[in-house]
Amino acid sequence: MTAMQHVPVTEVDISVSCTNLKDRDALSKSDPVCVLLMKEFNSDKYKEIGRTERIENTLDPVFATKFRVNYFFEESQKLKFEIYDMDSPQKELSNHDFLGRVEVTLGQVVGTSGGMRTALSADQSTRKGGSCGAIHITAEEIASNKDVVLIHWRANKLDKKDLIGKSDPYFEVYRVNDDRSRLLLHRSEVVENNLNPIWKPFTVPLQQLIAGNENRFIEIECYDSDENGDHDLIGTCQTTYARLKQGTGSINVCELINLKKQAKKKSYKNSGTLELLQLEQKIEHSFLDYVRGGTQIHFTVAVDFTASNGNPVDSRSLHYIHPHEPNQYMIALQSVGEIIEDYD
Repeated sequence: MTAMQHVPVTEVDISVSCTNLKDRDALSKSDPVCVLLMKEFNSDKYKEIGRTERIENTLDPVFATKFRVNYFFEESQKLKFEIYDMDSPQKELSNHDFLGRVEVTLGQVVGTSGGMRTALSADQSTRKGGSCGAIHITAEEIASNKDVVLIHWRANKLDKKDLIGKSDPYFEVYRVNDDRSRLLLHRSEVVENNLNPIWKPFTVPLQQLIAGNENRFIEIECYDSDENGDHDLIGTCQTTYARLKQGTGSINVCELINLKKQAKKKSYKNSGTLELLQLEQKIEHSFLDYVRGGTQIHFTVAVDFTASNGNPVDSRSLHYIHPHEPNQYMIALQSVGEIIEDYD
């Protein structure tokens, strides 16, 4: 599996600033640029993610350019930040003076309150002495609408669709798009043999519900569930989030209309009503919200040394300690531990 197949926890913007950089220019100060490289998944190679702007004549740059990267909690995402003094527009890094580098993981950056401050190391190839200065790295989650909406509905006096017994109702919620197409947002559970069902509350992301418009139509279709899959439509109604926000009461009791029955019967009124019992808009906090709030992840290990795993001197045993290679226990501990350590 490649990193592209994983679902990122979120996206983050990485900001960089430096202090007390080495001065490589004889008549002025350095013109620093920061280059970010990320280790490729299941590879020893590093790929360049991007470069900041060049800031002229300073040893204490605060870069405006942000690096946007996907954040995967389950991976150890290794980063290299390299600082160069760029006196020309040439893109090849070897043509510019190296000022220092640091290697960290993205987990260390997001897991450190206030960002990560650390010393820059010297270029290993030149081994020139003197201080290389320090770097300050922060990661900020991309701002997005984290609001979710909890909705709780019941129905009253639904049409009886079954010859024997009452209806087995459920509902589907659709968002109506600008082009009149519809997007299914939720399908409820079936409440068996009930014409006055109270369904379980459900949540839906606010942005998914309204797509930027609180007056966008939301359609609810109520069905009688049949085992053969041929579900009978009981009725349909429309509302908007702007209306739902007004809360419980008559404003949010909607008539369920079956157009076929309405066309056949002049005396037709409705096929029941859909009543709002609860509506709550709340923020669904992300993993990084908890990390920034001080959440620590502690790592405790217990190893079962049962004899059923075999003699540890036998190479077929899970407890066998190879003189040159780690066993499965050691591999698992290292794989999990190197992820968790950034958050403890």
